[in-house]
Amino acid sequence: MTKIKRSSVASTLSLTPLIDVVFLLLIFFLVTSEFEEEERRLDIVLPSATSAVPMTSKPREVVVDIDRDGNLYLSGQPTDLPELQRLLQIAVANNPTNQTVVIRADYETSFQPVVTVMDICNKTGVSDYSVTTKEGPDG
Repeated sequence: MTKIKRSSVASTLSLTPLIDVVFLLLIFFLVTSEFEEEERRLDIVLPSATSAVPMTSKPREVVVDIDRDGNLYLSGQPTDLPELQRLLQIAVANNPTNQTVVIRADYETSFQPVVTVMDICNKTGVSDYSVTTKEGPDG
């Protein structure tokens, strides 16, 4: 009978550091990922447009929601115009070159709140803002 010789390397190989690295990577990606649905939890019916594209979240993107009554929400929290302007000034100060704002307005709201938010974007130095729509039946 011949004995099968075990490799000494296999018996001394420890998987603990490898598992630690995997857990650290998992924690890193969970902490650094953005949870986009948090900002989209309000029940807002978007207006239709034939050339609408799916909304993709950009880094450092600010989402402003406007409900059918013209009330403003920033990250799902109710806000008013002075507070929105203050928060956008802080966002521009932290990201002066490419701060973006997405305006999501209910299709039943008047256009004035949307124009007011656009005006605040211009005043605070946000040049990259857009109004979100959904694809209509014609497109």
